[in-house]
Amino acid sequence: RQHNFATLCVQPERVALVTRELQDSPVRTCAVIGFPLSATLTPIKCAEAEQVIKLGADEVDMVLSVGALKSRAEDSVYTDIFCVAELVHSAKKILKVILEMSMLNDREKVLACVLAKLAGADFIETSTGFGRTGATTHDVALMHRVVGGEMGIKAAGGISTYSDLVRMTRAGATRIGSSSSVTILAQATAADVSSLGRS
Repeated sequence: RQHNFATLCVQPERVALVTRELQDSPVRTCAVIGFPLSATLTPIKCAEAEQVIKLGADEVDMVLSVGALKSRAEDSVYTDIFCVAELVHSAKKILKVILEMSMLNDREKVLACVLAKLAGADFIETSTGFGRTGATTHDVALMHRVVGGEMGIKAAGGISTYSDLVRMTRAGATRIGSSSSVTILAQATAADVSSLGRS
């Protein structure tokens, strides 16, 4: 509320509390599903999405089924996203798909972007923060080349400084996910003041 962030992203069990606390605020509640491994079945993900929306979530971040993608089960990956997207959109909410880029090669990254787009996701996202690495400018730029202008691109995982934020937005990110958001804002303010002082 104080900093007017786009969302506060939480695990499903915290959605009701966060929704209550953010009532009458422009800040939206975001919930993760199939998090962080996406090893649950599609009906379970749909049920989880349905429950978090009932509890007040405005946005849903689902994790791509990395195992299915790496097994070349593209139909399964598409169906997984499509089913959740239909449910989320029927409630007029937003769906983001976390691709966990550190586990994919570039061919798989492109395929994941395309499948998420075709299945109806609103955003693609770099990582859960639990993978080997978080967001990289290489991955964000690749995502932008594949779907830039057609979907939102969220860079998340390991973004802890204002310079990280600048690098990611320059690479094509339209949303930043970070647990260091307040620190980043303070650094951004200091950087703006500094540049004003030099001009």
